[in-house]
Amino acid sequence: MVSECDVVVLGMGPGGEAAAGQLAEAGLDVVGVEAELLGGECPYWACVPSKMMVRAGNLLAEARRVPGMAGSARVEPDFPLVHARIRDEATADWDDAAAVERFTRQGGRFVRGRGRFTGQGRVEVESGSGRETFTARRGVLLATGSAPSAPPVSGLGQVPYWTNREAVSAAEAPASMLVLGGGAVGVELAQAYARFGTRVTLIEASERVVSAEEPEAGELLLRVFRDEGLTVRTNARAASARYADGTFTLTLEDGAELSAERLLVATGRRPRLDALDPEALGLEPGARRLEVDAHMRAAPGVWAVGDLVGEGAFTHAAIYQADVAVRAILAEAGLGEPGPGADYRALPHVTFTDPEIGSVGLTEKKARERGLTVRTGLAQVPAGSRGWIHKAGNEGLIKLVEDAERGVLVGATSAGPMGGEVLYGLTVAVRAAVPTTTLRDMMYAYPTFHRSVLEALKDLAAG
Repeated sequence: MVSECDVVVLGMGPGGEAAAGQLAEAGLDVVGVEAELLGGECPYWACVPSKMMVRAGNLLAEARRVPGMAGSARVEPDFPLVHARIRDEATADWDDAAAVERFTRQGGRFVRGRGRFTGQGRVEVESGSGRETFTARRGVLLATGSAPSAPPVSGLGQVPYWTNREAVSAAEAPASMLVLGGGAVGVELAQAYARFGTRVTLIEASERVVSAEEPEAGELLLRVFRDEGLTVRTNARAASARYADGTFTLTLEDGAELSAERLLVATGRRPRLDALDPEALGLEPGARRLEVDAHMRAAPGVWAVGDLVGEGAFTHAAIYQADVAVRAILAEAGLGEPGPGADYRALPHVTFTDPEIGSVGLTEKKARERGLTVRTGLAQVPAGSRGWIHKAGNEGLIKLVEDAERGVLVGATSAGPMGGEVLYGLTVAVRAAVPTTTLRDMMYAYPTFHRSVLEALKDLAAG
């Protein structure tokens, strides 16, 4: 069966859902295609449920900081309470009925099935009721997202390891867990489970955890993890994996063997390109992303957003890109102006550990690789009074990266209590290219964590 519409949105994760809803509300006939749950990874298996776990773990940590500051306290972890909140409040027991209803109220048509873009405005969908082909008069928006990526470790494919999905939907905390990968997902879940009593060993191939961040941030997090009792092995690579009698065992390249009740593999994600016709999009063999222009156009009549385009696997990036693509699609339909293209100079992201690590723009290393004349400023938290007052759990830092020739920030890191919230002002500064002299002349509320930005600016000027 062949059906016509104005736009087909293939993949209804955060970016696809946002774009499909806006296009439908603008009066276009929109078909949204999704094989799993409408809303994608973020609300059901990633951002939302994982941050509920993080919040619960942070509460336990705060309670343990009471002695010596506010009296005495005793706390008993109860992981099933976390699972119940994720099941009932975040995911409705992994049911997307409310999301589907919301989309249809906006005027869209939802099709649950596995779709494939075959070119010429065509998307073929395999569902329980058979095969259906949709042809789009205005265009196709691709938002097929990404999937967990596992490293080439001998035997890993034959063992029942966890990805983030199993980790956030677990009903009980395991007694012990190996975490393979020290990126954002790995460190967030490692710390959350450790705070509920799981004995955690984290294995990272790089020389530090969160290796995409500034070295100072990775070193800070490593110190905190070890102080909290997590075992962290850096510069360590797994050679093989096996599972027997309820125990996972990783053999490292140096011959060491590590065992635990569970194994979480958190070694990154790869864009889902298998649902796309390579010839129609000019995809080279082995391509790791879909190239788009500033208005998210991948080819005539084809737009793409989200993890697929390789500008960061972040919900906020996908939704931002959706806004850009929607404007472009509506402009081609004669329903508005295309507006500005996507600008990633101030792309922010946050790793929700404790301390929280917020970053925006370029790291020092990336700025130097681009040939910029770089100056940096660093302030340790508790450099300011707020950190000293906070006392327990006050670890953190502010690092600023300046393009010295222009005298503006091109990157910043805010690690510490509420590091992601402190990041907001730095994101504005990077995006608006505010001169660092202007930033130094501002007033910073006292006593706040963000006042440490001023200390970092002073260090930058002294350098």
